[in-house]
Amino acid sequence: MKISLVRGDITEQRVDAIVNAANASLLGGGGVDGAIHRRGGPAILDECRKLRASSYGGGLPTGQAVATTAGELPARWVIHTVGPVYSPSQDRSDQLISCYRESLRVADELGVTSIAFPAVSAGIYGWPMDDAARIAVNTVNSTSSSVSDARFVLFTEDAYAAFERVVAAL
Repeated sequence: MKISLVRGDITEQRVDAIVNAANASLLGGGGVDGAIHRRGGPAILDECRKLRASSYGGGLPTGQAVATTAGELPARWVIHTVGPVYSPSQDRSDQLISCYRESLRVADELGVTSIAFPAVSAGIYGWPMDDAARIAVNTVNSTSSSVSDARFVLFTEDAYAAFERVVAAL
């Protein structure tokens, strides 16, 4: 799998699937989640509501992933995953690792060959960027998948620099 970095807006990526750092409700929010819902239009929210009404009445559990249409985004799918809130007193890295593995598992089920990831949990959920980058890149690099093109799309220069340091060490 080729891993690359892009500085920019994940909603502009022309890939098979965009990964959404969603909140458990699946009904939109701030940051990446809000941007994906706004740019993708109502079709994404409609499918998320159907998921809530059927399989995920209590919301999507942390570390799991589920797909919906990408609506008006230049992708075919949105893979929603709920990252853990960072805690300095409790190691939740296994949940963050699961976000990336589960996203790739769903991607494989959909036949996805290209995927764009944000820095899951590194925004409002407070995960330190250097550690988030290490977990993200190493997990994607070590996970067996039929995805051939994995990109990390980072919105800020600091995030891009953190991911660049990890990719350079591969």
